[in-house]
Amino acid sequence: MKVVVAIDSFKGSLTSLQAGNAICEGIKKAYSDAETMVRPIADGGEGTVDTLVAGLRGERKTASVTGPLGEKIQAQYGIVNGDTAVIEMSAAAGITLVPADKRNPLITTTYGVGELIIDAINKGCRNFIIGIGGSSTIDGGIGMLQALGYDMLDESGEQVPFGAKGLEKLSSISGHRALPELKDCTFSIACDVVNPLCGENGCSRVYGPQKGADAEMIEIMDKWLLNYSELAKSINDKADRDFPGSGAAGGLGFAFMTFLNGTLREGIELILSETKLEEYIKNADIVVTGEGRLDSQTVMGKAPIGVARIAKKYNLPVIAFSGCVTEDAGVCNSHGIDCFFPILREVCALGDAMDSQKAYKNMILAVEQVFRLISVCGI
Repeated sequence: MKVVVAIDSFKGSLTSLQAGNAICEGIKKAYSDAETMVRPIADGGEGTVDTLVAGLRGERKTASVTGPLGEKIQAQYGIVNGDTAVIEMSAAAGITLVPADKRNPLITTTYGVGELIIDAINKGCRNFIIGIGGSSTIDGGIGMLQALGYDMLDESGEQVPFGAKGLEKLSSISGHRALPELKDCTFSIACDVVNPLCGENGCSRVYGPQKGADAEMIEIMDKWLLNYSELAKSINDKADRDFPGSGAAGGLGFAFMTFLNGTLREGIELILSETKLEEYIKNADIVVTGEGRLDSQTVMGKAPIGVARIAKKYNLPVIAFSGCVTEDAGVCNSHGIDCFFPILREVCALGDAMDSQKAYKNMILAVEQVFRLISVCGI
């Protein structure tokens, strides 16, 4: 029996690789001669760097960059295939880097994201895979662009300040001093939201509250973003503030598309393509996937469904394991996951359930029993 294991991380508990290794141990307890292979996966959000570095045998790098509040922080990214940088924008501008009482998109900046890109360029990278989930910002990506050498100028010809406040003062944009290496770079952006830059479904109104914006701030930031999108046409006359995903990460999606010729792609599709998962799945007998919480949202572009979609191209059975399963998770059965199982074995506090050692053991035990059933059924 040949089993390919491609399971997402159990956030706060097990990494994708740890969960996969536990599954392999469980399978071996039931099928000692089984051929198992773990392929780490992610959906473009948290864990993307870990996944691609592990799956493609890359290496981690650390850079000193500007954090979301303007302070210096240490941020990690990955390099794979020699010249491809894997960056999570949240490493430099993520909402988890900002204490709850200091969250304020008027001042939080994406400048550090640009500094990560520069660090990778200086190390020879020209291809970029960037996950843009979990941002603390609504600066339209101008902080990142300033770091890359773009002039974001006020009426006096001075650089505008960090954060959405910079959008308020923005009067002109110039790319004359932009880093020349950018013209040789490609940017693939993992993006699973379809929000435009402005308007009722724009990044300010939809995501502003969770980033610390009140009602008044939301309205004025939306107007500033509208003005920014018009000024951006001086750089790229095809700048499209209504393009699905342009509002991702507080407008960072718009910045990548407009100024860096970036391509927005569904997160899981991008990651599975880069890791060439299909090449491994097509010769398997069974595919195992899963994530920390299996529910109706899993079918909305999450990693397990992406894995199942590939497996079904080859009519392979798909089994999923999860830390917990909700009542509405049954919808996953009509999207390629043939059966799913929670790994929790006893009632316990959430902290105990998420303990990495306990979760690892629970995974082994749950998987063993499922594959023992497969064995006695003669599959």
